Amino acid sequence: MAVPAAAVVLATGAISLERARSDAERLGPVVWFLAAVLVLAQLCDDEGLFRACGAWMARIAAGRPRRLLAAVFVLASVITAVLSLDAAVVLLTPVVFVTAARLGARPRPHVYACTHLANTASVLLPVSNLTNLLAFAASGLSFTRFAALMALPWLVAVGAEYAVFRRFFAADLDASAEPPRAARPLPELPVFAIVTVACTLAGFVVTSAVGVNPAWAATAGAAVLAGRALAQRRTTPAAIARAANIPFLLFAVALGIVVAAVVDNGLAGALGHLVPTGITLPSLLGIAALAAAAANVINNLPAVLVLLPLAAPMGAGPVLAVLLGVNIGPNLTYAGSLATMLWRRIAREHDAGVDLAEFTRLGLLTVPAALILAVLALWVSLHVIGG
Repeated sequence: MAVPAAAVVLATGAISLERARSDAERLGPVVWFLAAVLVLAQLCDDEGLFRACGAWMARIAAGRPRRLLAAVFVLASVITAVLSLDAAVVLLTPVVFVTAARLGARPRPHVYACTHLANTASVLLPVSNLTNLLAFAASGLSFTRFAALMALPWLVAVGAEYAVFRRFFAADLDASAEPPRAARPLPELPVFAIVTVACTLAGFVVTSAVGVNPAWAATAGAAVLAGRALAQRRTTPAAIARAANIPFLLFAVALGIVVAAVVDNGLAGALGHLVPTGITLPSLLGIAALAAAAANVINNLPAVLVLLPLAAPMGAGPVLAVLLGVNIGPNLTYAGSLATMLWRRIAREHDAGVDLAEFTRLGLLTVPAALILAVLALWVSLHVIGG
């Protein structure tokens, strides 16, 4: 839908060809980075990383649903932060279904955790979410400073989610589960994939420090795993191209053009009166709340494209507050983020009924708590570390 919409706004003159080209060029490095990370995540799955994660969760849980929930929270938070929220939703969610079934545990709390953490836990690194990449470019921060400022908000937001989940799903977590009849041997740890991902993360830090596009580091990591997989004939060039998800990349660019047209034709002026100014705690809370509301009305990617130009002149603090709003806020509705839509489709494929009322009740309990605590933590980080 986004590509025809971009053609319409160009054909009607709602945006000039020069402006559209400029926006596409601005999004180009972000889209390149996203493609490389998507390929990297898929190749990690091919190496057996997610199967090993499932075996580790089963071993840690030892038949206890509450321990399984804790294991899911840890893994989903780390995978989302390092390999992006798409990896947590598309690759980890099916593993969680299988692991819960193997342990005889009710899947609801563990599966819901995948979608909530794909959004909430994606605030840590610039690579964790497409919205982060856009905010990173607008913030003027280095990779390490971005991560340092968002570390405390990440921890408190995930902690708030975990506290709510334990109470909301108490009946499911207290239900008896059948312990595994015999401990299955753990699959071989994919050391090569883990080392490659670690080196890629180090590459993000180095490239950011020297002013080079971090997409080069992501591309290098993906190329290393792709070369190994091709040499061992475990993948094909066509499979690697599919992993890059070209339609989604086209969607991101086209959506950027459509949002730019809407912003240029009055939306910027209308929102300009609503966006609080300054880096005081009330201002940051207001910016984050506005961003969360916008994410649930128009989806988080358009919301961040609309709000970043208004927040960026005020400094890194407001930009990061926008990011907290558009990443945590989407847990309130299905339409808040593409990751939630993907998760819902995967849940249906596994015959797991996803109830809208239950999803919304859980969101009403988690989103305000996680968002307020995360903004408070951001305010503390800005005063301790500096923006």
